[in-house]
Amino acid sequence: MSLGKTWFTPKDAASMFGIEESLVLEWVEEGLVRCERLDGEVAQVNLDDLKLEVEAFLKNN
Repeated sequence: MSLGKTWFTPKDAASMFGIEESLVLEWVEEGLVRCERLDGEVAQVNLDDLKLEVEAFLKNN
């Protein structure tokens, strides 16, 4: 369990990893990254989940 901040906007999270926001949202829709929604839109994503997906993405490319 992470003790730091783990929820960020998709835009902020994407910029932390140097990836496109659209890729973050794609992983959310695939159920790979947890999110919090506000009025049906993705408001925040879980950074721990995103880190795992980025690591897997880099290994496969």
